Amino acid sequence: MVGRRPLSGETDGVPLGLPLPPSAGKKRLSLLMQAEGIVSASPPPALKSARGAAPPAWRPTLDALGEFASRHSVEARLFGSLAWRALTGLNYVTDRSDLDLLLHVHRDTDIHRLTTELAGLAAAAPMRLDGELVRDDGAAVNWREFHAGARDVLVKTIGGVGLLDKSLFLSGEVLR
Repeated sequence: MVGRRPLSGETDGVPLGLPLPPSAGKKRLSLLMQAEGIVSASPPPALKSARGAAPPAWRPTLDALGEFASRHSVEARLFGSLAWRALTGLNYVTDRSDLDLLLHVHRDTDIHRLTTELAGLAAAAPMRLDGELVRDDGAAVNWREFHAGARDVLVKTIGGVGLLDKSLFLSGEVLR
């Protein structure tokens, strides 16, 4: 299960979600769990750990992304279809699946250089590279949106979403 934002009226419990695989209709389940019922929590799968679950055609891109993450000193994790496949062994990956990345960036990360290089990797990849640049506080922005050149970007947190001047994203500015 994954954490999600609370729905209107959900005030008591931990909001969680679970997507079913395509063979089960790809339905998304929304759950509210009591904190004492949660026995463990872990971060999303690391890029490296999911390589074996990836389609063979994806593996060179995963290797290149691993080298890219190392060069930029960012942690690369996965969400989406490949993450669920790696975690469950069920086939969440289809011919139309994206590779969904979580790139954990820091204040000293050169985001402009990082997204420019990532765009080059995306252009050569056999699948669409999607995903988020995630700050230390968990606030995230879509890497493509950040790279596109708009002044304001949509920043997501567990508490909500809002527009923020992208120059403020790495400075740690919070949404109001």
